[in-house]
Amino acid sequence: MLHQSNRLGKSDVVLFDSICVHNLLKTCVAALLVLLIVVSTPAPLMAQDKRDELPAVRFDLEALSKATAVHPADGLQVDGVKAFFYEGVKYKGRATRVFAYYGVPQTTESNKGQKFPAMVLIHGGGGSAFDRWVKLWNSRGYAAIAMDLCGCLPVGSYGKWQRHEHGGPPGWDASFSQLDDPIEDQWTYHAVSAIALGHSLIRSYPEVDADRIGATGISWGGYLTSVVAGVDSRFKCAIPVYGCGYLGDNSVWLPSFEKLGKEKAGLWLKQWDPSSYLGRAAMPMLWVNGTNDFAYPMDSWQKSYRLTKSPPALCLRIRMPHGHGAAGENPEEIHVFANSILRQGKPLTAIAEQGVSADEVWATFKSEVPITKAELCFTLDTGKWQDRKWEQIPANLDLTTNRVTAKIPADAKVFYLNLFDDRQCVVSTRHAER
Repeated sequence: MLHQSNRLGKSDVVLFDSICVHNLLKTCVAALLVLLIVVSTPAPLMAQDKRDELPAVRFDLEALSKATAVHPADGLQVDGVKAFFYEGVKYKGRATRVFAYYGVPQTTESNKGQKFPAMVLIHGGGGSAFDRWVKLWNSRGYAAIAMDLCGCLPVGSYGKWQRHEHGGPPGWDASFSQLDDPIEDQWTYHAVSAIALGHSLIRSYPEVDADRIGATGISWGGYLTSVVAGVDSRFKCAIPVYGCGYLGDNSVWLPSFEKLGKEKAGLWLKQWDPSSYLGRAAMPMLWVNGTNDFAYPMDSWQKSYRLTKSPPALCLRIRMPHGHGAAGENPEEIHVFANSILRQGKPLTAIAEQGVSADEVWATFKSEVPITKAELCFTLDTGKWQDRKWEQIPANLDLTTNRVTAKIPADAKVFYLNLFDDRQCVVSTRHAER
């Protein structure tokens, strides 16, 4: 029994020290067990990494990882694919539905009983769910889903689609006027949630291989792909076409941000710019763009792809047209990249190293298919990226050392190398400025 005195004797100090040490050890062990439990608990969509700064907006990852109910889309069926609604997240307290087309490859003797890889197709501004896009990927041997992300149906004309009664918020530029609404009622929140829920839905289908699903999006859809890549880690690859982040640094929306004012523009960018999410993207990514893209210029594009955890693959063509259809949906690089990740196909050429020495730019590469030519792409202009004139000249290709070199024109302000393989696929180095 301890002495009643407030003073501790020698034996009391020893006993007190022993008790403290014992309690301290118990506390440390308990804390360690809690830490192990937290670290080992898997997140269904996004792996938690304490080294990363958490994005400003947190999604309900557990709910988004579950397939929601499907409802019929009467009168909207088209040949070759299924049309339906699936349930989305609530908008202003009411239930929503997302319209989608879904299709699978035709059954043949060679694929009977097999599970298919799949692609989630994310439309751009003015777009909707496109059945032709689904069919394109079906023809390539993929299951595919394309959903409308603005509460509309593919009824009407481009940019003027018919809204339906169960839709969520209007999208694209309309998101700039939604900042006073709760985050859960803003368009990017709904669009990203709809993409993740569409992903969860097709993962539940017996004909789809849940371990072989990728995503690609065009323009605003490329923007969303860049956000989703940092939210839904279940995707095995992501391919943003045109779209990127750092929209407040340089993009076609600079006047819109100026009109919003510094405070609200800063809020939109913190909540919804892809730069807030790309640092958490770990899957392989292919970035496709053109030198003179009107919306997503090369400087913002480069800052975006430098954020990701895995080395980016780049395809930067001179004056690539911007849009859905052949321009944004059909580039063979997209198909080849997806095949390399999801179907064990031969990959695109990989840039191993690159650099500049004196007046020469160089790069080394690895390729499993023949390289047919290489070019130096450059501009002598400064000013707006969209207005610069680009030129290309042949580069020196050494297939023995897998090295490409080119002399930089004296007045070149920006330059990069393009390598072409025998599939006519282009892989680009990072652009450099001087």
